Amino acid sequence: MRERSPIADVVGEHIQLRNAGGGNLKGLCPFHEEKSPSFNVTPARGYYYCFGCSEGGDVITFVRRMEHLSFGEAVERLAQRAGVQLRYEQGGYVPGREQGERSRLIEAHRAAAEFYAAQLADPEAAPGRRFLSERGFERADAEHFGVGYAPAGWEALTRHLLARGFTAAELVKGGLAKEGRRGPIDRFRGRLVWPIRDITGDVIGFGARKLNDAEDGPKYLNTPESPLYRKSEVLYGVDLAKREISKQSRAVIVEGYTDVMACHLAGVTTAVATCGTAFGAEHIKVLRRLLLDHTGSQGEVVFTFDGDSAGQKAALRAFADEQKFATQTYVAVQPDGLDPCDLRVTKGDAAVRDLVASRQPLFAFAIRSVISRHDMSTNEGRLAALDAAAPIVAGIRDRALRQLYGVDLDRWLGFNNERFVMDRIAEVAGAAKDLRDPRGARGPRGGAPGRPGEGGPGGPRPRRVADLTDPGVRIEAEVLKLAVQRPSLLGDRFDAMGAQAFTRPEHAALYELVMAAGGAAAGGAGGREWVDRLLALAGEDLRGTVTRLAVEELRADLANEQRYAADLMAALEGITVSRAIERVKSALERTDPAGGAEEYRRLFAELNELERRRRVLREQAAGS
Repeated sequence: MRERSPIADVVGEHIQLRNAGGGNLKGLCPFHEEKSPSFNVTPARGYYYCFGCSEGGDVITFVRRMEHLSFGEAVERLAQRAGVQLRYEQGGYVPGREQGERSRLIEAHRAAAEFYAAQLADPEAAPGRRFLSERGFERADAEHFGVGYAPAGWEALTRHLLARGFTAAELVKGGLAKEGRRGPIDRFRGRLVWPIRDITGDVIGFGARKLNDAEDGPKYLNTPESPLYRKSEVLYGVDLAKREISKQSRAVIVEGYTDVMACHLAGVTTAVATCGTAFGAEHIKVLRRLLLDHTGSQGEVVFTFDGDSAGQKAALRAFADEQKFATQTYVAVQPDGLDPCDLRVTKGDAAVRDLVASRQPLFAFAIRSVISRHDMSTNEGRLAALDAAAPIVAGIRDRALRQLYGVDLDRWLGFNNERFVMDRIAEVAGAAKDLRDPRGARGPRGGAPGRPGEGGPGGPRPRRVADLTDPGVRIEAEVLKLAVQRPSLLGDRFDAMGAQAFTRPEHAALYELVMAAGGAAAGGAGGREWVDRLLALAGEDLRGTVTRLAVEELRADLANEQRYAADLMAALEGITVSRAIERVKSALERTDPAGGAEEYRRLFAELNELERRRRVLREQAAGS
């Protein structure tokens, strides 16, 4: 299945990958927070490795980790993606209900989306078609976004899916149905329905709008939390917008399904929306991976909110998480309060594009929003506005940006006294710091506070790795990297070295692993099969190291690999000879030339031969 699922394509559905040289691709790790990309993919060998959090593996491992699947479910997921029918050892194609749970639920949601879409043409769905038409959407638009209609009957979808072979338990677990007094009933009834897809395009839930305001129930009803649907991680429209988000380095966040439709149809093809929940940290992670956000100005995230107080509160809630972005974050608010859908209906497509173009920095929006609540005609009001806005400015982590917004705040408040305003901000920042840690910003024993993943409180201890500042250790690591990636470049010369050539225990263990796999001479050109053989023999403590070395970039280009390998081997052998020379010298010092003349002559001859050998190796390592 791995051969039918190129790892670059599968990973590329979740994060943006860029050329990193040497046949490698690089992007932001989906498994931990980072600003600089350390997640590497090597398509030729079919492996990935993150040098920040040490996560690594093949395409099956990636799907398992990314989507929280078992091994079997991940294989089924990849088979489904590749259009491959799986056959199991017992023989014969496994019936649908014996497939993995996730695959079954995905199939049920796909069938439900098709059912709802077909119902939109039914006479009963006339109110739904009218709703779409009044908002400027045509039949083709509804088809493009998969909009459908849930019949008003109690069991229309349930009966349809039960007849397709799905079980009542599956429908309830997936959120398509709920338990009634006499069995499962449809969760959505008499509503316009939008399929919600994950980043790969699979339907994982639905959002449904009530068409008759007189009926009971909320205006919008979403799929409940399920094995497929976690609303804190879902962005509606991300399947359609992901490529344009990466291409344009911009994501536009709107509030509703019709707003996403309106934006896309107006040419703002990077629009996405949250699904019945506030924009939060998990949504940020999804966007940052798509934006390849690591430079601080790589892309833009533009929030569009209604101009009323509720919209401003939504923007300020987003502001609380804003600094988890290393990107430029903006807010676009239509002065007359129109959302993108209404704006498109009343003023046309160009007005939607202009709304996004009129964006202002989120910091500025947050500060101005706070100021606007106070009476600026009095000294008391302006001072209250300063005290309310100062925490926002004090919370800006970039010192230069904090200074600039302090200047802006002074100008907006009309004090014309930058020192006074900056002192007030500094007081607020100092008070907040004292509240966070009465001992000050230093951690235990005067060190910096611990961070997750660095052995601090609440974080795992760091992985012990070889000290690559030691030239000898660095050479050992590079030789072993060649043994994993290009074993034929080392061949018998590597195999004859022995584990004693490696000073680090983990390096010696890896050498023994290569030898257990047949030695470098048996590895040929390397590639996926060789790495697979090493991983199959490796213990838990070595698997991560093998994966890392399989993905890590070589220091030589393809044209010079042969020479590079020879120079490395010469350097490593030279280090080994140097250690032997020191050992012989020590033995000579302890030997009496008179009483042990024969032993002395033997050691002296050995020393001369080792010195000669070291000169030759140094010449080879120097490229002479």
